[in-house]
Amino acid sequence: MTMGLHPVAEWLASAFLLMAAFFSLVGAIGLVRLPDFFMRLHAPTKASTLGVGGVLLASMILAAAQGRAGFAELLITLFVFVTAPVSANLMAQAALHLRLPGKAAPPDDAVPERRPS
Repeated sequence: MTMGLHPVAEWLASAFLLMAAFFSLVGAIGLVRLPDFFMRLHAPTKASTLGVGGVLLASMILAAAQGRAGFAELLITLFVFVTAPVSANLMAQAALHLRLPGKAAPPDDAVPERRPS
């Protein structure tokens, strides 16, 4: 007979997985439904960060319940939370540089070529 995980750890991990699924779904819907590149860029970067973070928190909880440290999950979480905003910012800068059309006008100082001297 094998022992299962602690029920509190299972419920807590399940709650984080449901939260992650919700944010991932919202990000996917935003990616499909929003009208221009800049708005589409915002939805999945924010939602996927929270979605992946929720999955990794659930994984860390289950790892701790099994008696092992979730060091790999912690490193992945830190990597995702650092790289997602940076990559979104770089894509937005490239889109501004290429003058992609958007619903809102970009500020004059958003692109170095447009800054007043």
